[in-house]
Amino acid sequence: MINPNTPKGVIKRKKFIPGIAWFFLVLILVCLPGKELPNVNDWISKLYFDKWVHTGLFAVLAFLFTYPYLKSGLPILLKWQYLVKICIATVIWGLATEVIQHFFIPGRSFDLFDWGADSLGALLALLYARVRFFKNSP
Repeated sequence: MINPNTPKGVIKRKKFIPGIAWFFLVLILVCLPGKELPNVNDWISKLYFDKWVHTGLFAVLAFLFTYPYLKSGLPILLKWQYLVKICIATVIWGLATEVIQHFFIPGRSFDLFDWGADSLGALLALLYARVRFFKNSP
């Protein structure tokens, strides 16, 4: 039910719960020690499966945080500004997870290509939002 007293464009905090939950899932996954990770077959490693997982995790993360803005009544320019900020924050979070792995997680290391995959995921979420939700805007 829509509350008539709620100003147009105000986003309720509960709309961000899926993004917050996904954020913590990503945090748990990147904090797993290296010995806890499954050993992948040679053919899977040739497909760069790990990089695709990073891309997917961070694409979903960025999209879940952008979705409440996309569905809000905010002006298009303001929505787009929030989306870009979320994309940048997701890229920074990807870098932070690599630093966390390097310094604090046994058996894990900093991988520039993982960060690239994380950044690609954030960019894909931004591009998807652009195509899907800003069809008629310049």
